[in-house]
Parts: sequence; structure tokens; C-alpha cells
Amino acid sequence: MPRRREVPKREVLGDPVYGDTLVTKFMNCLMRDGKKALAERLFYGALDAIKGKGHEEPMQVFKNAVDNVRPSVEVRSRRVGGATYQVPVEVRPSRRQALAIRWLVTFARQRSEKTMVERLAAELMDAANNRGATMKKKDDTHRMAEANKVFAHYRW
Repeated sequence: MPRRREVPKREVLGDPVYGDTLVTKFMNCLMRDGKKALAERLFYGALDAIKGKGHEEPMQVFKNAVDNVRPSVEVRSRRVGGATYQVPVEVRPSRRQALAIRWLVTFARQRSEKTMVERLAAELMDAANNRGATMKKKDDTHRMAEANKVFAHYRW
């Protein structure tokens, strides 16, 4: 972290098909080793797979999935007098979105379907319907914050 001034946020351009910055951020997180064309192919293939499974608007499924997975509180470690407490704090909006995207990609990669397109499509549909591993991660995060609510006065 620089000491002198705040680092400006980079402007993210919209994706070539939908013109949406959220899609671009998702594809950037999905991308490995700088292979953006592959990430685009995977994402758009997943949206096509969602459309093929009977959902009318795959972009709406994607946005619902990201909205459902966004955490509102998380725990942060805080050291007070030799003891470490898990202190629940509210999550900044930019971090909420980043966590949601990261969790969706991570748990899609861990699924057992054959291709990554199928995995991503299934994880997005599960998250849009409030089920699956990504929703479990969000619920666990909220449950941990709820359990440690007594340490909220250590918030900084």
C-alpha cells in the first residue's frame, strides 16, 4: 500500500456482447494465465447452456446469482490484549461483488460435471435458485458473523 496517496481505481470496460462491466469482471476472474479468449468462450458457453436448459434470460440468471451470493457481513481477526477475536464487520460494496464473483468461480471449478461450461452453468443456476456450494459459503460467512456478534464492540 502506498503511503502518499490513494491509488485510483481502474476503469473496467464493458464486455463485447452485453456491454456490462460485471460480466467483464467475472471473465477476468475466470481467466487463467492471461487467456481471455478462453474465459470469454467459457462464460458465453455457460450462458448458452443456461438458455438451452429452458431459462428465458441467461443474463438475468447470472445477475440473480451474483446478487444472491453477495455477503453483507464477514468476520475479521482483531488482536486485543494478546487474544485474537473474530469481529463481525460490514462488507464494502466493491468487496461484496468481488467475493461473490470469486466464490462462484471457485465453486464452479470444484464441481463434478465434465466440462467447465457445464460446471459454470450449473453453479450459476444453483446460485440463482439460492442453493449450491456458493450459497452455503455465504450462509456460513453470515452464520460465523452472527455467532461472533458479542465481539462487535471491538470493531475499528
